[in-house]
Amino acid sequence: MARYTGPTTKISRRFGQPIFGTNKSFEKRGYPPGQHGPRARRGKQSEYAIGLMEKQKLRFMYGLMEKQFRRAFDKAKGIRGVTGTLFLQILETRLDSCVYLLGFAKSRQAARQFVNHGHVRVNGQKVDIASYAVQAGDEIEVKNATSSRQLATRNMDTTRMRNVPDWMTRNDEAFRGVVNRQPNREEMEQSINEQLIVEFYSRF
Repeated sequence: MARYTGPTTKISRRFGQPIFGTNKSFEKRGYPPGQHGPRARRGKQSEYAIGLMEKQKLRFMYGLMEKQFRRAFDKAKGIRGVTGTLFLQILETRLDSCVYLLGFAKSRQAARQFVNHGHVRVNGQKVDIASYAVQAGDEIEVKNATSSRQLATRNMDTTRMRNVPDWMTRNDEAFRGVVNRQPNREEMEQSINEQLIVEFYSRF
């Protein structure tokens, strides 16, 4: 499966926030990339450019290629409700995203690899598809194998300060998390203006 493997700090600097998680290089240079650095003067952006930037920011956050990202948007568009919120819910309840939010992986990119390598069980069954759509009531568990649980333990120690969102609960001793319900808008990424993305795609 294709995924972004380019420079991460440069992308974070472009959007002005640590898209791929904590990054010491970004903290040192939190201004846009380019030879003029923080002194660069940027003209007024068009509505198209603003929508494109917002779309690209969210796409990089979840580590998706454009085709996957657009497919998720089209799915949200076909469901009755607020398209932008439904779109974010679809992204947030991907299995790799849930594994990341539960603290079993340090980043969404690492969570995707964790899932693809077969370390995760959903309702007792092996699931190695990162885009698997998790539903309310599902149990996500780290495989009962020494290598899997040692890796999860290291990651949980690193992510201990990151709170598990209220729509999920985690049992540390059992290496298990439960999806209690769908997340609401206030529990998802606050730096994203999803309406800009909806308006961007409505142009096509």
